[in-house]
Amino acid sequence: MQRAAFLTVALLIAGLTIPAVNAASHTGVPSYVTGAVADSTRPVADSEHDGSRKPAQTLAFAGVKPGDWVLELAPGKGYFTRLLSAVVGPQGQVTNYIISQPPKPDAPPSPIQALAAEPHYSNVKIHLQRLVEVKPTNSFDLVWTTQNYHDFHNIEGLDVAALNHAIFAALKLGGIYFVLDHAAEAGSGLRDTKTLHRIDEDTVKQEMKAAGFELVGESGMLRNKDDPRTGKVFEGPIQGHTDQFILKFRKPRN
Repeated sequence: MQRAAFLTVALLIAGLTIPAVNAASHTGVPSYVTGAVADSTRPVADSEHDGSRKPAQTLAFAGVKPGDWVLELAPGKGYFTRLLSAVVGPQGQVTNYIISQPPKPDAPPSPIQALAAEPHYSNVKIHLQRLVEVKPTNSFDLVWTTQNYHDFHNIEGLDVAALNHAIFAALKLGGIYFVLDHAAEAGSGLRDTKTLHRIDEDTVKQEMKAAGFELVGESGMLRNKDDPRTGKVFEGPIQGHTDQFILKFRKPRN
């Protein structure tokens, strides 16, 4: 499949250096990203969170573009799935594999399965096989997970090191693994993944390095210095306003 050539231009967005490709809007974010965020088919429940989640800047920082093949992990109800689908367009694809055990045959469709059944999101593909067992190779331009990497450590029977190696294999040379998550206290390691649903950012970096990735970008756009990082992310006034880190890893080109 033909892919657009990747060009980067340094653009200043909210004090951050953001990569952009091809035509850009007046905000410095590519027009295909702003168009995806403005898509009238997005649920109101999604757009209501745009102020705190900064989807346009987040997508631009990740570098996702039309024609990309994206592997999204733990998509939840599809907030970013819809946006990724709109950005990559008909020549691209957004694929989801199961991380934990596949659902039972009589289980009702999940929100992401229902989303993939909508004609508007025909480039979204759902596979009910576990990624660590399927082990796709050199298929994807980008692997994407937001606010869920910590939970990979909470899934019974899942070897996160094996998962990261499977993700590494699934990426093309030079492909990006984009990780956004709730920050735990520095030095806490995996202590808070199950109780607070947070993870120490340095632990993520160490795990990615062990899998062969190189860190190529960090963003502070979702940082919140007023979050003490000691409370559950779903409780109290901190919900929706946690201190979050954004890390961009790359599979080396050689």
